[in-house]
Amino acid sequence: MNTSTHVLRVGFQGEIGAYSEEALSALYPEARKVPFPSFEAAFEAVTTGAVDRAVLPIENSLFGSVHQNYDLLLEHDLQILAEVQLRIRHQLMACRGTRIENLRRVMSHPQALGQCRDFLRANLPSAAIVPAYDTAGAAKEVAEGGKSDEAAIASRAAAATYGLDILAEGIESNHANYTRFLALGRPDVDADAGLAAAARDAQGWRTTLVYAQRENVPGGLFKSLAVFALRDIDLLKIESRPLVGSPGKYVFYLDLSGHRDDEPIGHALRHLHEVAAQVKVLGSYRTGPTLD
Repeated sequence: MNTSTHVLRVGFQGEIGAYSEEALSALYPEARKVPFPSFEAAFEAVTTGAVDRAVLPIENSLFGSVHQNYDLLLEHDLQILAEVQLRIRHQLMACRGTRIENLRRVMSHPQALGQCRDFLRANLPSAAIVPAYDTAGAAKEVAEGGKSDEAAIASRAAAATYGLDILAEGIESNHANYTRFLALGRPDVDADAGLAAAARDAQGWRTTLVYAQRENVPGGLFKSLAVFALRDIDLLKIESRPLVGSPGKYVFYLDLSGHRDDEPIGHALRHLHEVAAQVKVLGSYRTGPTLD
């Protein structure tokens, strides 16, 4: 593939106006954007080559991790190529002329609803809170429905895209509300192809891996993590998920500071292979920019 002339096709979950589309634009400003109705569909599209990349959320500073995407990372043979942290500003929006006191139904993605629960409890305690597959999709549904008692929580871009009035802005429970997005690609792709300069030239590296212990025994988790502590490798995050098919057992996702080719990390990974049942490095990528 000639990446100098090929226009990257980059998938995201949701409709036009989704936060994932904004993250995609920050990482791949020249890409052709391809929306998908679900996270799983976006993963499958990258795996099969229907798109070159996908940009998907992995965690939010208020509402925690996107567990489905952690599970999908284990299921698919993809690598993490880049990351970006995006400031999330939620707006309450409805059809033109709607008054907030008349609202009986508010819809959005469950993550967005969770991030705005303080506002909803204080201002719309009687309204039905309805989960939707996407923030921008909720805005589109409200616009197409044309009802004066329905609203959506989504981005300012979604309000403009679907012609909705913003009834309240910045309604997230805490304004330090950031979502971390990952860019994913197949194992054989050029990680830097198409990336914006800010992501390509970022200082520092981050490595993400997943592993499963051999047995649940006292001290087992400590021993597996000690392979990094012994080499002064900074652990940035640890996330556990149930090991499918093995009730009571878990896999552990780790984010490390550094590149997998760094000598200390290389030694640590070899040591981890000795004490773990399985180890998979999901990618080493530059520390992404934070966009306010």
